[in-house]
Amino acid sequence: MSAIFNFQSLLVVILLFICTCTYIKSTYPSILEVRDKHSFSGLPRKAAIIGERLSPWVSASCLAMGLYLLFIKD
Repeated sequence: MSAIFNFQSLLVVILLFICTCTYIKSTYPSILEVRDKHSFSGLPRKAAIIGERLSPWVSASCLAMGLYLLFIKD
């Protein structure tokens, strides 16, 4: 099943996207520099900002999702 139609998979994809963009911005900041910040190409930049500002919440949700996937999910 596609990750778009399954809510749990969609959450995993979104969390991984935020974490990846935050890591890329901290390692190679020139990659996420775009001129048009309000278009679709500015989405990784926005995800990196969310990851930086909400890092304790993003980390906790990644940990919770990982534990759920390892131990609770069928």
